[in-house]
Amino acid sequence: MTKMSGAVRGLVTALAALLAVTTASTTARATADPKSPADFTALRAVDPTILQEIRYRTPHNFVGEPVDGYREPLCILTRPAAEALHRAQLRLRRQGYGLKVYDCYRPQRAVDHFVRWAEDLDDQSMKGEFYPHVDKTRLFDDGYIAEKSGHSRGSTMDLTLVRLPARPTRPYRPGEPLVPCYAPRAERFPDNSVDMGTGFDCFDPLAHTLDPRVQGPQRAHRLLLKNTLEDLGFVNLAEEWWHYTFKPEPYPDTYFDFPVSRKSLTGRP
Repeated sequence: MTKMSGAVRGLVTALAALLAVTTASTTARATADPKSPADFTALRAVDPTILQEIRYRTPHNFVGEPVDGYREPLCILTRPAAEALHRAQLRLRRQGYGLKVYDCYRPQRAVDHFVRWAEDLDDQSMKGEFYPHVDKTRLFDDGYIAEKSGHSRGSTMDLTLVRLPARPTRPYRPGEPLVPCYAPRAERFPDNSVDMGTGFDCFDPLAHTLDPRVQGPQRAHRLLLKNTLEDLGFVNLAEEWWHYTFKPEPYPDTYFDFPVSRKSLTGRP
C-alpha cells in the first residue's frame, strides 16, 4: 500500500510538472504576439458608418480559406488614414453613397500565407473566380503576389462604394460554383457594392483603375471613388481600382505583424 501511494504521488508530481510546463508554454505563446503602435485604431472607433466586409477573415478570397493573422473581421488603420476615410465618407454620403472596406491593415504573417499559397501550384480551388486568365506560375512575375505589402504599414486599404441605404450581402458558401470576377455584375457573386466593372481582388487587367474598356456607370463609379479619395490625400494603385494608400504614411518603411484583433491595439479606443 505504501509503495502504491508513493507511485501515485510520483505520478501526480510528474503530471503536475508537465501541466506547469504546458501552461507556461501556452502562456508564452499567448503573450508572444506583437502589439500595434499607439496611433493605430479600429476604423469603427472613428467612423462606424463605413461598412466592413473583411474578406481575408472568410473563405471567400483567392486563397479559399481564412488567412493567417485575421482573428477578427476588423479594419485597423493608422489614425490619420482612418480620419481621412471618415472625411471621405462624409462627402460621399451627401451624394447618396458610402464606403465599404474589404481589407485594411494586413499583418506580415498574412502576406507570408499568400506567398505559400502562390508557391503551391496544385492549389487552384479559387481560380474560377479570382484569376481565370492568369497562370498561377505568373503570380509573382505579374505583380499579383509579393513578399511585402503596403497594407502591413497600416495606411493602405481596399475599398469600394455602396449605394445608400446599403443592402445586405449574403454569405459565401464554400464549394459553390465560381463565376469569373470580370463577368457581368448580375452573374458575379452578389456584392452590395456598386458596379465597378470587376469584383474585388480580380487578377485581371480589367481591374486596372483606368482600363479603357471599362466605360459608362462602371467608369463613373471608379472615378467617383478615385477623385473623392485623391482629393483627401489618398493615392491609388493603378492596377487595382480598390487599392488606396493615405499619404504621408506614418510608417513608410515598417511592416508590422501584430494580428488583426482588438487585443492588438495598444491605443484607446
